[in-house]
Amino acid sequence: MAETILSIKDLQVNYGGIEAVKGISFDVPQGSIVTLIGANGAGKSSTLRTVAGLVKPSSGSIRFMGEEITGKGPTDIVKKGITLVPEGRRIFADLSVLENLKIGAYLRKDDIREDLNWVYSLFPRLKERAWQAGGTLSGGEQQMLAVGRALMSRPKLMMMDEPSLGLAPIVVRDIFNIIREINKRGVTILLIEQNANMALQTADFGYVLETGRISLSGSGSALLTNEAVKKAYLGE
Repeated sequence: MAETILSIKDLQVNYGGIEAVKGISFDVPQGSIVTLIGANGAGKSSTLRTVAGLVKPSSGSIRFMGEEITGKGPTDIVKKGITLVPEGRRIFADLSVLENLKIGAYLRKDDIREDLNWVYSLFPRLKERAWQAGGTLSGGEQQMLAVGRALMSRPKLMMMDEPSLGLAPIVVRDIFNIIREINKRGVTILLIEQNANMALQTADFGYVLETGRISLSGSGSALLTNEAVKKAYLGE
């Protein structure tokens, strides 16, 4: 059994009077791909944003590689080895592709060339467009750039919020192939994805969130064949 890289216990997240996450607990094994699926407003993004240090939890515990990281700020979280590829990509539109990638490595003091070459090998299109402004790229290329930028900090855990949102089906397939490739290089992945079918096909393990609580969990393949999941999320 793989060691746990991320452990979340009784996590509660409130926005004003609204309970977005209602005391969830789950583990992410090292080297795995884990997905959270659920309808909009189920608390998936709030969970990722809390782990990333962008939102302070009301209560509960987040442990990363055995260390308590609850309530730490985003810079500390990146230093520990966690990155977030945010929903909507959030690249710097006026900066070049290369400048965007370098921003991903802003905390590093070592040579980044090896990682830059790895990102270019995953996404040859980014190499071709290295000097182009990020805002001139297509949606799919911007998603590649957002993933590449996250990889430049050499994460141990990469969290991805809706990587396929608004992309053509062929590009979605490419992105998921690359997610598997990144995982093979030893990066653990925690993924939120509206395309539940694709997410569960890719993930080793999945959790179903409903209105801030975990209602189901199991291997990706088990959830794919679960009748309740099929009905609610796979359009069957």
